[in-house]
Amino acid sequence: MSTYLQNPMDVQEKWYLVDAEGKTLGRLAARVAAILRGKHRPTFTPNVDMGDHVVIVNAEKIHLTGDKLETKLYRTHSGYPGGLKTSTAKHVYRKDPTRLLTSAIEGMLPKTPLGKHMAKKLRVYVGTTHPHLAQQPETITL
Repeated sequence: MSTYLQNPMDVQEKWYLVDAEGKTLGRLAARVAAILRGKHRPTFTPNVDMGDHVVIVNAEKIHLTGDKLETKLYRTHSGYPGGLKTSTAKHVYRKDPTRLLTSAIEGMLPKTPLGKHMAKKLRVYVGTTHPHLAQQPETITL
């Protein structure tokens, strides 16, 4: 019995629409990361980008459990000595609610060039409107 390896040219990409209203951040991020990676397909191959495009709407209506809004920290570094900047999840949420979802999902993808290509298939929007109606995304509930 030989192992099946998917040919990258044979992958048919689909578009999915996810409504984040009332969802928990980590649980939604884990399920979306699996779709971006392609693990929902029976022919999953780790070294091939088999993932689908995911459009997330209502990013401002996501919620975090416990007191994570005050205690969860997001860190960025400029690369210079003393260039570490930290901000709480509440501050990040007020500035850009989509950053909570994108950073959580990108953190669950591989840290390789293939993972960066998978992350480009994610689109997160505030509100219910999005500019991808022409792709006819299929609505899924997670």
